[in-house]
Amino acid sequence: MNTGIWAAPPQFKKTLRALYNSRLATILESMLIGLMIGLLIAAFRVILARLLLFRVNWYKALSGQSWQWWALTAAVLAALGILTGLASKIAPNIKGSGIPQVKGVLLRFVSFNWRVELPLKYISTLAALGAGLSLGREGPSVQIGAYIGMAVLTIFRRPYEQRKRLLMCASAAGLSAAFNAPLAGVLFALEELSFSLKPLYIACALGASVAADFSVAIVFGLNPVFNFTEVKALSHEHFPWIVLLGIICAVIADIFKRVLYTSGDIYAALPVPQIVRPVLPFLLTIPLCILFFDITGGGHELIEDILQKNSTLQMLALLLVLKILYTGICFGSGCSGGIFLPLLACGALCGVITARLLSAAGFLENAAELNFMILGMCAFFTAVVKAPLTGIVLVLEMSGNMYHLADMVLAAFSAFLCSELIASRPVYNVLLERFAGLRAQTVDIKGSGE
Repeated sequence: MNTGIWAAPPQFKKTLRALYNSRLATILESMLIGLMIGLLIAAFRVILARLLLFRVNWYKALSGQSWQWWALTAAVLAALGILTGLASKIAPNIKGSGIPQVKGVLLRFVSFNWRVELPLKYISTLAALGAGLSLGREGPSVQIGAYIGMAVLTIFRRPYEQRKRLLMCASAAGLSAAFNAPLAGVLFALEELSFSLKPLYIACALGASVAADFSVAIVFGLNPVFNFTEVKALSHEHFPWIVLLGIICAVIADIFKRVLYTSGDIYAALPVPQIVRPVLPFLLTIPLCILFFDITGGGHELIEDILQKNSTLQMLALLLVLKILYTGICFGSGCSGGIFLPLLACGALCGVITARLLSAAGFLENAAELNFMILGMCAFFTAVVKAPLTGIVLVLEMSGNMYHLADMVLAAFSAFLCSELIASRPVYNVLLERFAGLRAQTVDIKGSGE
């Protein structure tokens, strides 16, 4: 019997246990996870910004150098590709976006080893995005968030239902930190990962997302990712053209998804080891950074520069085709990186192209190009992910403007309806099934036990 001075009374232990298992403790724990994720993703974004600047300066300097410098660049990129492929072979869960794997964990037929996979995911994504592959930071941010959540849950042991809730919140915090979009993070977690509107789920997701956004705001401030302050709402006379834009985005989004799937199938059919597959997209960055720098990287700079550069209609169409193809080549190779930013860039291109065609036909004024670019991002996201609420709120938060809310709802609805009519499935559901199929021999895809 413990009778020492530090022995806790039974009633005190009972009170502590009740507090630990309370709803308030779960919310506070989700906020702690969000703070940690925000700090890690903020560092992630700072490093990526430095790598982008280095890449811009390197290729500017490379254009006037001898062939030895070109050979050195190719050798370094090939080595990075092999190291990235080796990391994917060691930890298959870090391939691609990471969001399908997170869904698999929540469905209990995929298991994470965060101690090994977290550093490999972090470094592999930095290597791929820093080199200029057409991949985004948002999917890896969601998976990194899940890894941080699992690390915390290793310390604070929780029953399965609470662990599932906190992992979902950690994923929401990852998306919030990636895009300065806390509400979109919450909606994505509820719409794509949880399918639950229980008040406690919402409170935990809000706590984690806001805490992550606070951490990122310390480094980057509270400004939106894209500052489109001059955009104004379109009149009801433009609604038929918004519906047309949604239909066009749905069709091209289906092509975008098919390119992703086909690319993965082609890589799998090639008699090439897994560790060598990423070498191709890494080496392709050399000619693309010289000739079409805008399509390299996730697409953030492409979105910001579309209207400023005033490219011709033919050039915009070429950029769209190249962006879709190069994203498929990068994603299918098994490199670590997401598709949110690339698909948003494709949506922006679709919007501007549609606006230019309508303007040439006399149906639209030139000033509406910015509106259609933003609406194209929303419609394309909705058609690819099949999460319309997340698409609407994400683009609203990223653009920092609420004037076009009604237009976005119409664009998202028409894109969703058209994607349903052509039987275009949600991309992450398909990717999860394909990932589970590859692991069918080692994973219980029914998720019957933990």
